[in-house]
Amino acid sequence: MISESSSFIKGVVLGGAFCMLVTLLGHIKVGHGTKAHHHEHHHIQAPNKEDVLNLSEGERVELSKNINVYCIILVKPKDLGHWAAARETWSKHCDKAEFYSSEKVKVFDSVAINTNDMWAMMRKAYKITYERYKDEFSWFFLAYPTTFAIIENLKYFLLKKDPSQPFYIGHTVKSGDLEYVDGEGGIVLSIESLRRLSRVLEDPDKCPEQGGMIWKLAEDKQLAICLKYTGVFAENAEDSEGKDVFNTKSVGALIKEAMSTHPQQVVDGCCSDMAITFSRLAPNHMHVMMYGVYRLRPYGHSYSDALVFLPPPGSDND
Repeated sequence: MISESSSFIKGVVLGGAFCMLVTLLGHIKVGHGTKAHHHEHHHIQAPNKEDVLNLSEGERVELSKNINVYCIILVKPKDLGHWAAARETWSKHCDKAEFYSSEKVKVFDSVAINTNDMWAMMRKAYKITYERYKDEFSWFFLAYPTTFAIIENLKYFLLKKDPSQPFYIGHTVKSGDLEYVDGEGGIVLSIESLRRLSRVLEDPDKCPEQGGMIWKLAEDKQLAICLKYTGVFAENAEDSEGKDVFNTKSVGALIKEAMSTHPQQVVDGCCSDMAITFSRLAPNHMHVMMYGVYRLRPYGHSYSDALVFLPPPGSDND
């Protein structure tokens, strides 16, 4: 999605303007990355326009068809409003999306995990996912129910990444000596990372189900510790200009912050044109985002992208 990025940001900013009227969310966390053994640096960037234009037409078609993303959304019964909004909006653009719930809920289909502990939910969801889909999908995106994701931008970001390498991608945060991907912005694992994780999940010394500590670690931190034992390290995702693409705040909150820090360049100071996620959204904000990102179009404008990522059959959002 290259030239269409101008349309995305117009839509995203419109969605943000609506969101600003009704919400004020938390603070952005400052992200850092850790140098991984299998990559040259800990900040990894999306392709730029030239990268894609240099591909042959056949390569573009092949890439458009073959980047597949399986989406995991962790939910609890108290999240029913967010659950419904995520199901009705962005998750339909995943190649397959499933909700992993702490318990069985009659009104929605889900994979029941039967635990309220978030780390136990996350590890069980990853274990089930690997067992069922290791031969079907190359990339695995995990999100919370307050997250809104633009899956086409995720696919574009992953365009030239090799899923047989151990990628662990998102908005990285440093906590003491530990660097991890903040779950609020969404977590991306390649099939190789998921394969390694599935092995270490069976080792209670390296990856205990209860954490094995005096205090309880958040699930995204515990995931990073388990992955670290397998040689997989968190990497911060950025666009070709170095802007974060996984966001741990809503568009409205980001714009509000940019108005204070960059009053002359609100859009440039706010968000990447190729943003992948925004977080901490109320259910109605997800529908506003859906309108701004996917449905609103300026009449008379056309977009000629080198790549087209079509939503899977059954999506009715375009």
